[in-house]
Amino acid sequence: MAKPATFSFEAAELATYLGAKNASALEKVFGYTTVGQFLWHFPRRYVEVGELTPISELPFDDHVTVVAQVVNVSQRQMHSRRGFIFEVTVSDELSSDGQELKMTFFNGYQARTDLQVGVIAMFSGKVGWYQDHLQLNQPDYAILDEVAQAEPRPIPIYPASAKMPNKRIRDLMAVLEEEFTAENLPEFLPEKVLKAHSFQRRHMALADRHFPKETKHAYIARQRFAFEEAFMLQLALAERGRQLGTQHAVARPKVVGKLADNFDAQLPFTLTEEQVAVGDQISSDLTQSHPMHRLLQGEVGSGKTVVALRAILQVIDAGGQAALLAPTEVLASQHYASIKKMLGPLAEPGLFGEGEGTVVALLTGSAKTAHRRETRLGIASGKTGLIIGTHALLGDQVQFADLGLVVVDEQHRFGVEQRDALRAKAGDALPHTLVMTATPIPRTVAMTVFGDLETSTIKRLPAGRAPIQTHIVPMQLTGFRSRLFSRMTEEVSKGHQVYVVCPRISDSTAEQGVLLATYEDSAGQTMSVEAMKELLDGMPEFVAVRIEALHSQMDAAEKQSIMDSFARGDIDVLVSTTVIEVGVDVHNATLMVIMDAERFGISQLHQLRGRVGRGGLPGTCLMTTWLDADHPSVGRLKTIESTTDGFELAEADLAERKEGNILGVQQSGSKSSLRELSIIKDRALIEQARADVVNLTEEANWGKTYPQLLSVAGNWVDDSTKEYLNKN
Repeated sequence: MAKPATFSFEAAELATYLGAKNASALEKVFGYTTVGQFLWHFPRRYVEVGELTPISELPFDDHVTVVAQVVNVSQRQMHSRRGFIFEVTVSDELSSDGQELKMTFFNGYQARTDLQVGVIAMFSGKVGWYQDHLQLNQPDYAILDEVAQAEPRPIPIYPASAKMPNKRIRDLMAVLEEEFTAENLPEFLPEKVLKAHSFQRRHMALADRHFPKETKHAYIARQRFAFEEAFMLQLALAERGRQLGTQHAVARPKVVGKLADNFDAQLPFTLTEEQVAVGDQISSDLTQSHPMHRLLQGEVGSGKTVVALRAILQVIDAGGQAALLAPTEVLASQHYASIKKMLGPLAEPGLFGEGEGTVVALLTGSAKTAHRRETRLGIASGKTGLIIGTHALLGDQVQFADLGLVVVDEQHRFGVEQRDALRAKAGDALPHTLVMTATPIPRTVAMTVFGDLETSTIKRLPAGRAPIQTHIVPMQLTGFRSRLFSRMTEEVSKGHQVYVVCPRISDSTAEQGVLLATYEDSAGQTMSVEAMKELLDGMPEFVAVRIEALHSQMDAAEKQSIMDSFARGDIDVLVSTTVIEVGVDVHNATLMVIMDAERFGISQLHQLRGRVGRGGLPGTCLMTTWLDADHPSVGRLKTIESTTDGFELAEADLAERKEGNILGVQQSGSKSSLRELSIIKDRALIEQARADVVNLTEEANWGKTYPQLLSVAGNWVDDSTKEYLNKN
């Protein structure tokens, strides 16, 4: 059996190899304290000496790379603002006429230090034109030493700063280069995995990442490290799943002839095949003596709540309690009302609690003291079977008699600490957990962030759900503007209701009390809730229309009152911010107007659109914009206009937003912050890594077979990420 790998080189303090001054600088700028952290400070790109363009042949407005010598420098103060412009004039040997090129650096403190007369450097930037000569504005540059000039190689461009410029990083990395050996950088990925994908061993790949002979070698090495991150994350998630399997939960098997069966018997509609299938998966999970940890995703209106309610009733039938955690009071109240309505008499336990039903209670922060006290007593005594609430459920005063199931709605709106606080109320036995979201999750995100959850998906909408037509409204065209407002009044005249969503609550115009006489006055401005309401109130065609505003700065009671009025039909047009994005269910609302729609993301637009067409009536979504049709942001609106498939839109949204830190926590200097892996670009790598991990962990005692991997696996994910994965 091979000996476990040792990682003393990577664990060593930077001062040991780079000296105290350099180590201190790296810690101040990047937070690095060990050699291993610095080694993973990878270049973001490379410039090739072979890609050089003579100054005399520079194409205007193109991105170019030139090697040239500094022949003159100057500095001048800026007139319109504080600071200075540092100008550098260079000349190269490739231009026969000795043509020169100017470079400009705004507040170029580092350039002023580096680029002295006589210095030879590689410059990379976009060619511009200023005062009858070509110039490069704020170019990247890399100073070339004699070796680099004699033996041209790609020059790595690192994430850098004024206090830690690119050349200094390259020089410090070069000090470590001779330590790039198999002994100092031992391999831990299984040999069969490396061979299957033709990956280099770690020390060789690291050398190619920092000091490639050709740029292609650097990107081959990058693939290896991206795979390594995917593989180790999947291994961590697999271990998390294994640990879940060893944790204790009370089994909640289905009990025939009680609440769950009675509920199914009284349903006024037939469950879809997907709802039945997902319900069976969850029901089976609940019969296990280890905690269920399942993600249920589905479009708005796909019937997730009915599926969750059937699981809740199974737990109550088996003697447990269930808690449904919602992100807002509006949504919690909506769930309470809809679940009470669906249960009907089953939400009435009868005299002294001896009936066949169960108590359903609502607990929110705005509830009166007496109500909160009474509700908490019902929860603690076990009399209440289902408690629906907001963050108020997390308080220390809320104690459960036997919490068997936690249902979390719109999980991305809660921190892991909040979800963990509720689960901790179950005592020694963990509760089963069902996480619901109406925001479809791309497959790669599900594999990397929720890889330890079993995932269930409901794609098909129930029968009777009306289609939603979506259109872009170009507001610079007069005909479209007038038609927008007439469509709103037409819906109201039919007895229907309208949402108007604005990106802002107020603006300077509205705050000054200046009424927008016509919508044209708002061109170029971002429409606010206050300005839009004033505008509609002042239009003759809206005189008889009941209009109200709703936004997040109102107190909870006022918001609830307005939403209740809208739900009853007492309000015709609700002008709102995205506070109505999740959880508002008004069947009579048929038109969604989104002002300045380019200000919203794809997923947000899709969520807003899902607020209409919920009562069997056809829905329409109108997205307004003042932007020209060829503006890049209008492309987002065209994507929404072209499809109602939330999963397709989720992929488009991910590509647009980029992934950020997909683990949900910031981990400076840690490899587990996934420096190389991109869930957009590396989908195939992630899927392959997951398959490889499944094959590995199916082997008995794999840790003994691969001690190097076992050694790294325990430490690869740092404490903050471990905590996140354990709570998520």
